[in-house]
Amino acid sequence: MEVSEARMKKTVLAKAVPAAALLGLVLWGGLPLLRHRHFDIPVVKGPGVTAVLRLSEFSPGLKGTSGDTNVYVLQGRDPGGKALIMGDTHANEPEGMLAAVIFIENAIVEKGTLYVIPFFNNSASRNTRPGDGYPLYFDVATDWGRRRFRFGNRDASPLDQWPDPDVYIHYPDRQLLSYIDVRNTNRTWPGRVDGPLMERVTFGAMELMRREKIDVAVDIHGAETMFPVTNCIVAPDSSVKIATLASLTVKAMEGFENHVEMSPSGFRGLSHREIGDHGPSLPFLLEAPIPFLDQPTGPKTTRFLLDGKDPFLLSLSKKKKLFVPYGEDGWPLEKRVGQHTSVTLEIFRQFSKKTAARPIAVRGVPRYAEVVKSGVGRFLADPAKAAPGGVVMN
Repeated sequence: MEVSEARMKKTVLAKAVPAAALLGLVLWGGLPLLRHRHFDIPVVKGPGVTAVLRLSEFSPGLKGTSGDTNVYVLQGRDPGGKALIMGDTHANEPEGMLAAVIFIENAIVEKGTLYVIPFFNNSASRNTRPGDGYPLYFDVATDWGRRRFRFGNRDASPLDQWPDPDVYIHYPDRQLLSYIDVRNTNRTWPGRVDGPLMERVTFGAMELMRREKIDVAVDIHGAETMFPVTNCIVAPDSSVKIATLASLTVKAMEGFENHVEMSPSGFRGLSHREIGDHGPSLPFLLEAPIPFLDQPTGPKTTRFLLDGKDPFLLSLSKKKKLFVPYGEDGWPLEKRVGQHTSVTLEIFRQFSKKTAARPIAVRGVPRYAEVVKSGVGRFLADPAKAAPGGVVMN
């Protein structure tokens, strides 16, 4: 009997040790992801911010979910047109989010009203892609220290929207898309009030545009250097004239490459297609090169995300395999963000020239040369020095 009990204890111990080790590994790997998911980013309400709304005010099905997100309103002194800026549609393209934050923390709207959603796919911004070695955070150097941001994923977290279908059937056109597109907020436009969570996100934005009669909608992205649709403005027929004038102007006056790509009418779910087809707004989707997203690169480090330098891409550039110029200086964050602020401001200017009765006039936001010279952090506010109630967590 004593021998049998001793064997039983050994058996239990033999099973308990690996089980405990497995639990330890799960906790070791899972706790950083849990902290990342619950890490909130402070955004300082700049001098032009007049209100902060929630997207659930336009799509009630978002309330209490991770799909809900903040909408910053900057109402001008004088009436005019209305514009919407969206960043983090794809949360692994941070230049869009940073450009949106710069508008929130710096812009003064003199004519018209500006709506800014810096974390459009909030769930994706709290997701990651560990199989690709994505960093969970990145820091931007500022005049007062470092400001930390989450680095997210292209698609919403399966913790928030699951299961994925075998095939995503786009609403309302019923085009068959990849199963993963159901969690991609640049495939779920125009959305629906009772659809999957990401459809409720895009429905909320469409409702905002319809109710507030938004004139111009700018969706800011980044794209691979090996992808032909980069360094550009994507626009449908309704927006292409303004897009062309904006592109030609920044190229001539500010010295960086930019061109216009036509929105394909046969590919559904995209912001630059559905916004104009289902609402009053003129849509524009901006792309700047982000080498980090290319596949044949070195490790996906935070440094690479910020400076855009990679020896493999440099070699491919010499073989003319890239769709953008690529040299020893890479494609640093300040160039990508600066392009987006300049192109967005130029779209507003060209719209105002075309539609004089509804001008959108914004000052205080740096353009390309200023961002490249001073760095992105120069235009990020210090949350510790904000007035009481002046910081909003995102």
